[in-house]
This record gives sequence, C-alpha cells and structure tokens, in this order.
Amino acid sequence: MSCVLGFDVGSKLIGVAVGNRITGSARALDTVPMRDGHPDWDALDRLQQGWSPDTLVVGLPLDLEGREQPASRLARRFAEAVRARYGMPVTLVDERHSSREASRRFADARAAGLRKRRDGARIDAEAAAVILERWLAEAGPSH
Repeated sequence: MSCVLGFDVGSKLIGVAVGNRITGSARALDTVPMRDGHPDWDALDRLQQGWSPDTLVVGLPLDLEGREQPASRLARRFAEAVRARYGMPVTLVDERHSSREASRRFADARAAGLRKRRDGARIDAEAAAVILERWLAEAGPSH
C-alpha cells in the first residue's frame, strides 16, 4: 500500500491530509472537530475506511528549541488513541513551523485566486499536508 494519512492535532480541530509514498506528495483533505479533548471518531472512521491508509502520521508540536510543550501531550494522546483504534503504525513528526508554512501557502493561493477567505478553516488540513510532506521526504518510498 502507498496511502498515508497525516494529522495536525489542535484543541478544537484536527487537520487531515492524505499522502502517497510513491509520488512523495500530500494534499489537504479535511478538518475534524475536537470536543472536550476527544476527536469526532465517526468522521475519522469514515476517512480511515475511505482511504485505507497503511500508516498514520501525527504532528508533534515542539517549542523552538525542540522541547515538548503542553500541546505535545494532546498529540501523543491522539497518536496512541488512533494506534489502538485502527491497529496500524503511527509515527510522530516534528511539526515546528508547519502552521506558518500552511498559512503562507493559503495566502499564496488566495493571491492567485485559488482560495477564498471562507476557505481559511482548511489551514489546519494544509498544515497536516506540510507535516505529511516532511515525513514522506524523510522516509522515502521504502517506508
């Protein structure tokens, strides 16, 4: 299999992206709400069943010095929950600057007329794509 799902976990939304090991590319898919620290499992189940990934990649928020921070615990809990729920490998990836890169991509797409302001909620999904692209670049097609 070559399909991978990536996640940017936040306290209110989880950005989701899909990637392909063969092409090394990723694209933003959707956002999934978080309620009281728990993801919308029905939405995640639909994405997992629809894409049938063989690996899940979760962004790990670190501070500028590479140390864990309070948001790191949320990402780790999410990673463990999806590992247990779907019974597949989950990899944590340093997500430093992914939101900044996602915002830049969104601004560029708006300037080019490809996105509208109302599409702004998709920045979290774009951040998941950035995280997934990093992992794909490092892992290569063999992983």
